[in-house]
Amino acid sequence: MLTLMVGIPLILDIVFIWGPAIASVIFSFTNWNGIHGISSDNFVGIDNYTKLVTSYAPFWEAVKHNIIWFAVLMFVATPIGMFFAVLLDRELRGGRFYQTVFYTPVVLSLAVVGLIWELQYSQDNGLLDSVLRAANITPVDWLGDPTINLWAALVAASWRHVGYIMVLYLAGLKSVDPSLREAAAIDGANGVQTYTHVVFWVMMPINTVIVVVTSIEALRAFDIAYIINHGKNGLELLSTLITNNSISEANLIGFGSAIAVVLLVISLVPIVIFLTRITREERG
Repeated sequence: MLTLMVGIPLILDIVFIWGPAIASVIFSFTNWNGIHGISSDNFVGIDNYTKLVTSYAPFWEAVKHNIIWFAVLMFVATPIGMFFAVLLDRELRGGRFYQTVFYTPVVLSLAVVGLIWELQYSQDNGLLDSVLRAANITPVDWLGDPTINLWAALVAASWRHVGYIMVLYLAGLKSVDPSLREAAAIDGANGVQTYTHVVFWVMMPINTVIVVVTSIEALRAFDIAYIINHGKNGLELLSTLITNNSISEANLIGFGSAIAVVLLVISLVPIVIFLTRITREERG
């Protein structure tokens, strides 16, 4: 029984996670188009990676956009979510209602979130442009203007991310020993001082988890950008480049796999840092 309990998840992990990952690494060294079988003639060495960093302009745009995505989630959306969690931890009246309101976007898929915000940004009958028209202000092409659409998509992504971080952080706050706060209050610390000098540092494991989660969220961003305009015209992300190159008329499976490998390597950085930290804490 124990063998089955361990073996079946392991097999599924290999088939659906490690298998495709290893296949992507192999394909990244080929010019395979996904139609015919792979032969020795398909292997092109590091040509895909060379082209990616030297002559494929959308790649660096996508890297820049992913960095911006990470910065907004990490330094804007995440602190807002943490702030809401701190407020709700103080047992505000109607706290359950606020938790439900802020957490509702989290239970929705990013595809649904994208559709909701696409309606809000619509030039025909969207809420934002309707308000602008009512104020005699020229409507804005929120999703069509390449100088704006990234920020519009980030508002939608942040709307969901705030609720996710709020619930995660609130769960951590509930686990903090009340005696620590009582001791800080006896020493004369106010609420802000208690949080910044005591609670925040006790919550360091949760803080680390939040940094890792936010990093992964920023790197795997795809749904909203793809729904808006297939990740083009100002919304290029590494994840959308993979899809646009691998699943298109060109069928550039090898080149798309090279982008996927780059994204995989970048994604492993926060995961390795997190696991290293956890291992050190367990040994300590």
